Amino acid sequence: MIGRLNHVAIAVPDLEAASAQYRTMLGADVGAPQDEPDHGVTVVFVTLPNTKIEFLYPLGDASPIQGFLDKNPAGGIHHMCYEVDDIIAARDHLVAEGARVLGNGEPKIGAHGKPVLFLHPKDFQGCLIELEQV
Repeated sequence: MIGRLNHVAIAVPDLEAASAQYRTMLGADVGAPQDEPDHGVTVVFVTLPNTKIEFLYPLGDASPIQGFLDKNPAGGIHHMCYEVDDIIAARDHLVAEGARVLGNGEPKIGAHGKPVLFLHPKDFQGCLIELEQV
C-alpha cells in the first residue's frame, strides 16, 4: 500500500541555522521557508536525490511543533512521510486494521499541495506517520 519515502521531518529550534548548516556543511539543495498555517508550522524542504528532509518550525502559539520542541529543546526527528496512491482507501484499510488517524480523520492539504493524514505514533513503533497522496 505505501509507496516511496517522501520525506523525513525534523523539528528544529532555529530554522535559519538548520537551513544554513545543511546548505553550507552538507552542500544540500535547501528551499525557502514556507508557512503552513493550517498545520501551525513553517517548513523548509531539503531536496536529496532519493527523498527530502523537511525542517519544521512552530508557526503561532498553537503550533503542535512547540510541544515537541519543549520536550526536545535541541529538536529531533518528528515524523516520516510515505506516499500512497489513494489516501481514502489507505485510511479505510488502516482504520479497519486498528490504526488511529489523528485529527478528524479527514485529509488536509499538506505542504506539497496534496492531501495528507497523520497516523498515531503508538500504532507504529512510536513513530508519527504521515501519508501523502501522490
